[in-house]
This record gives sequence, structure tokens and C-alpha cells, in this order.
Amino acid sequence: MPVPSRSKPLRIALMGTRGVPARYGGFETAVEEVGQRLVARGHEVVVYCRSGKGTQRQAEYRGMKLVHLPSLRTRSLETLSHTALSVGHLFFRRADVAIVFNSANSPWLPVVRAAGVPVATHVDGLEWKRAKWGPVGKRYYRIAESLAVRWSDALIADAAGIQDYYRAEFGVESTYLAYGAPILEGHAADRLSELDLTPGNYHLVVARFEPENHVHVVVEGFVHSGASLPLVVVGSAPYSDGYTQHVISLGDERVRFVGGLWDQELLDQLYANARIYWHGHSVGGTNPSLLRAMGAGTATNAFDVNFNREVLGLNGEYFTDAADIPALVHAAEASESETLLRGKKVQSDALAYDWDRVAEGYERLCRELADRRGGKGRRSGAFPLIETT
Repeated sequence: MPVPSRSKPLRIALMGTRGVPARYGGFETAVEEVGQRLVARGHEVVVYCRSGKGTQRQAEYRGMKLVHLPSLRTRSLETLSHTALSVGHLFFRRADVAIVFNSANSPWLPVVRAAGVPVATHVDGLEWKRAKWGPVGKRYYRIAESLAVRWSDALIADAAGIQDYYRAEFGVESTYLAYGAPILEGHAADRLSELDLTPGNYHLVVARFEPENHVHVVVEGFVHSGASLPLVVVGSAPYSDGYTQHVISLGDERVRFVGGLWDQELLDQLYANARIYWHGHSVGGTNPSLLRAMGAGTATNAFDVNFNREVLGLNGEYFTDAADIPALVHAAEASESETLLRGKKVQSDALAYDWDRVAEGYERLCRELADRRGGKGRRSGAFPLIETT
């Protein structure tokens, strides 16, 4: 954990996510991991959280101050409506710096800056490529990207591939701040019996059920393989009942759908004791689930896209469609020793993704933004690239 900073403490607002505790995706994981470390360095961190059914309204979590605000419970407006209320709250409860997650929230950036608060936007992956958005949604995200470039004081990218995209598409630089990888030492397995599993004797998928995460591809390919070990599929998704049913319909008796799991201890044991982790994500930049599997020392087969190759490199195996999967299944089950060796290699690679270093990068960026507070002519690309992994 970082040591307290010797410089003047900042009041930092983190908004645009579901909030903490992290129970959903990469943004929430980043807010929790980075936010608590900024607190440890002496800063006041305010996290805007979505309230709703089943939400615990804590005033504080791991030193972060939480503000709970509602949202419209529809896929297209949930994020934008909650951020609108968050920005309204911030307008009257000023911060030194704001970090807005998700370029979809860019229409509210002028309000943040009108409040005299410099703002960085974490642009995430190529959201407009997600299949869940129709033509209007895709068009909106393309516009939102351009607005984030125009109205942010800085952009944050969690992958070199995202940096390349914004450089090529808009001619701007961004600050590279990847996620961290929790390194799991030792392989506790006492909870696996709850799912009738034994160490090293199952394949694993952990993903939100969305087409661009290719859960359907993994399941379809697995079913057409000669696998003797089961495939455990962890995940669900709001607003995706049709896709979820399609994925389930592709399975056979070897595929076990366990739904969403929020028990981190059990999840860690699932990651650490799988024969192979199958990672189908394709549009979201550096993915926390991939890093968690690597940090657990689990060999990984990933969808062949630049974001995954950037992280896994030569120590990963890759697939592009269901037809590629049976051979990879056979290789994993035929040579347990080779698979274990691959796992050790990716765990070594995961050491480069350290949350303490990531938090230091966020702190440096926040300080630079705060120092330029009130400056004129600010725009994305005005800040130097910070290489932090």
C-alpha cells in the first residue's frame, strides 16, 4: 500500500461507475483499488455510487467517502442519468480534480469544468463496438468519444491499443494507466467442493454475458471438443436475457452455468485452480478478469485481439472462432505439466501490473491537473504520457 504523500492533499472525485464495493466490472475495480490507495496517500476521495434495490448505503468504504444517487434503470440511460446527478452534486460540493469513467458521460464534462474542476476522462475500450448497442447507441458513443477529446483536460487509457486508437482517430495523446493484477500466492481449494469441483480438473470462463465477450464461442467450441473435464461458466448480465438463453442453449452436460458470483474468496479459488482460463473479451482494453487469472498463475486461452495479445504476449494461446477451440481443449487436457508451466509464466508477467504503481500514476495526473486549475486553452493531449503499469 502506498505511503502518505508529502505534498498538499487533494479532494478527488471519482464518478461515472456503479461505485464501490466493486461488484461489477473493470471500472468499479479500478475505483476501489485506486481510491483506497489515494486515501492511504493522504487524499480525500469521494466516490459517486448508484443507489437501487439491494444496494447498501454505506457512508464510507476503505476510507473513501461515498455519495449514493439514483439512476434511470434502463440500459441506455442508466449511466448517463446517474452521472448527471453526480455532476450536479459536484457542482455545489467542489473537488480539486474529477475523474470521470466512461466516455459516454462526456456531455456532462462542460458542467464539471464550469464548476472550476479540472477533469480527466477514463475512456475505457471501444464501447461503440459492443453488440448490445443498436445504430443509435453506436452513433452516440462515436460522438461521445469526440466530445471526451474536446472537453476533457486529459484522457486516461488502460491499454496501449486504446492509446493507439485515440492517437489515430483524433490525433491526441492519453495517459496510460493500466489495471493491477492481484497476485495469488498459494492455491487454497477448500471452497471448490461447494461447486463439486477439484483442483486442476475444470476449465473456467468468467465474463459478463455480452456477445463481444464471446462466451457463446467458447461454449460452442468446447461442446464440439472431446473434453473430459467440465467447463465452469461464471457470469450474467442485466438487459441480456436473450443472449444469456442463447449461450445456455449451446451447452451440454459438461458445461456448468453457475451465474454471477460475488464471493471474492470463492472466485479467487476458481481462478487459481482452473486447468485453463478462457478469456473471450474483445473490445474493453486491458481486462481485470484476465489480469486476475494471470495473477492466479492460471494458463489462459484468449480471443485473438490486440488488447489480449498486449497483455498475454507469447505466453497465451489464442482463438478466433469456435473451430479453434477443440484443439486448445485437447492440448490443455493432454499435458497438465505444460499447462502448469504456462501458468507460471503468465503469473510472472502479471507482476508488471501493480496497483500501487497504478495509483501513483493517478496521483501524478491529479496533481498536474490541479496545478493547472483555472488554466485556459486546456485540452486532451496537453499532458505528457505517463507510462504506468
